[in-house]
Amino acid sequence: MATPTARPFLKWAGGKAQLLDAFTLRVPEELNEGTLSVFVEPFMGGGAVYFHFNSIFRFRECHLFDINEELVLAYSVVKNDVSSLIDDLSDISDEFLSKDDAGRKEYYYAMRDTFNREREGIDFRQYGEGWVERAAQLIFLNKTCFNGLYRVNSRGGFNVPFGRYASPGILHEGVLRADSAALRNTTVHLGDFTLSESCIAEDTFVYFDPPYRPLNRTSSFTQYSKNRFSDEEQRRLAAFYTRCDARGARLMLSNSDPKNIDQDDVFFDDLYAGYHIDRVPARRAINCDGTKRGEIREIIVTNYAPHGPSGR
Repeated sequence: MATPTARPFLKWAGGKAQLLDAFTLRVPEELNEGTLSVFVEPFMGGGAVYFHFNSIFRFRECHLFDINEELVLAYSVVKNDVSSLIDDLSDISDEFLSKDDAGRKEYYYAMRDTFNREREGIDFRQYGEGWVERAAQLIFLNKTCFNGLYRVNSRGGFNVPFGRYASPGILHEGVLRADSAALRNTTVHLGDFTLSESCIAEDTFVYFDPPYRPLNRTSSFTQYSKNRFSDEEQRRLAAFYTRCDARGARLMLSNSDPKNIDQDDVFFDDLYAGYHIDRVPARRAINCDGTKRGEIREIIVTNYAPHGPSGR
């Protein structure tokens, strides 16, 4: 059996697995030459791009940032205590899968209630007792909730309903161990994307994957934390992108393309005027009706001339 490669251990909205080839075609020459030894991702998310690039380019160090406390906690546990996490997930998986449909549903909601009730007792700034158990709970909920969503209410409570899968894969030991090994050269930070600036210099490659700008009112990629990522936040990010450019780093950013809906919508063209903007195909749902999926375009913004095919 082949050894699993590092890849996301959580399902995550807006995952970039389908765009990895497009990103790889557009990396800066310095990355292939080995002169960019630091990788920074100010919006960690599910980590598909990080795991992919870190396995190819073997950075000296990586820095991942995210505002989602639960996500940072889970990554930290995978890095620091993966064996204990696997033991906890094995127990949870065995107990859950031994139940009938009604029992599984009851178990899920009991776990969700416990997860939300115990949130106030977790110190998300200091690794400590209870982190392994909480990471196991998050992974379980992620693998068994509806559509693998991560959604919280205004108080930060996880509120996704039960998913009713016949045989959900709750524990993927090989993936977790591969991810733990990949994270050895990586520091995981809790906080706003602007905190990454101190890690960014001329030897740095930065990939930005912000919460996507909704294509329409029923297509929202921003229910990621209790804080919404508005157009004003997109503008704040563009200003930060310019500051990072001034530090001499190589930058890549992806987002939804508003021209999928309105050809006259030049929101991102204006925000990133002066940089390189490619438009690439992707499959996304652009309607609340999950059957209405199709090939649309997303944008890739770089502060260098990419050598891959241009989709502008």
